[in-house]
Amino acid sequence: MTDQQHRTALVYTEAELLADHEYERPHVVAGRRMHGGFLADGTYQPPRALVREPALDAWAEALESRGGALLDAHASLLGGVRLPNVEQGRVLLRHGLGETFWNSLTITGKIEAKGRLLAEMTFPDLQPHIVEDISQMAIGHLGTGLLYAHGIDEGGLPAEGIGGHDVMWFVARDLAFGEGTYPDVEPPESIARPEAGTRFIPEVEPIVEGLLSLLANLLIIEFRAELGFAEAQQLLRTPDLFADRRSDAEEAAEIIGRIRADEEIHVRSLRIYLGELAHVRFRTVDGGSMPGAEVIGRFWDGLVHWATVEQPRLAAAQQRQLIEARIARHPDAAAVLAAFDAAA
Repeated sequence: MTDQQHRTALVYTEAELLADHEYERPHVVAGRRMHGGFLADGTYQPPRALVREPALDAWAEALESRGGALLDAHASLLGGVRLPNVEQGRVLLRHGLGETFWNSLTITGKIEAKGRLLAEMTFPDLQPHIVEDISQMAIGHLGTGLLYAHGIDEGGLPAEGIGGHDVMWFVARDLAFGEGTYPDVEPPESIARPEAGTRFIPEVEPIVEGLLSLLANLLIIEFRAELGFAEAQQLLRTPDLFADRRSDAEEAAEIIGRIRADEEIHVRSLRIYLGELAHVRFRTVDGGSMPGAEVIGRFWDGLVHWATVEQPRLAAAQQRQLIEARIARHPDAAAVLAAFDAAA
């Protein structure tokens, strides 16, 4: 099928949506093979983007031509307290307290690895639950390549020796610190929303609400993660930090930049999926239908409030206890804590 025919049909096979560019050289750092690669001009090219990105462009264009729009996700989603902030992170590192940043990089990598579940789950076909024909929409391709691609972007293809974002974070961490500088750490238990498990849209089948909730939560996570990724790069690029591993720290920051390039595809994808879902009608369990905008709106605002106000406050309090305990073990604890608080 030609590009023009694709533009008309808006239907893609799984093989097409998983197709890679032809790389001039693979993405290998410190002996670790990771996804993506480099084009002839030396630029990094995200994986599985040869057809996936043009397809997303085409679906977005089609959505807008029908009067719809990508789900609005902008800078307001980056609100909420963050601890430590960049300057506080610098204070800790300058006083030899690198464990907080090390743990952050490790935990991020392990959380990314869990994202591989998207490649292993079976998702419901939405067509029986939506009035309009979705075969030419992105939401008609969720189970035929799109969510699988998202999952292996995060967790890689371990059986083939190709790492995804999980391995990229670990490689970046070890470049900056050196392998095994601090003990391994597991992600803390997630802070659950008080409304966890609540049915917000009882008019539709539970399996449909579950998928919509998953997509909305993924968008919030991906969008907010961008701020943390940018802050990690700022720390790694601080000239007086990692002084004996300066070039390695710079390369670590480059790796995180490649992750950010990959994640831009995820954010755009999810905004398209949710934008399409807001522009269709859902079949209800009583035999009627309801507008997608109402379906999405039922839980979106509450989810945003939780992710930008409530959860950051609780996470910061949890992190404060851990950091104070680490500072307390420093020989000049009072001065370090004062400098840490002054950087707030």
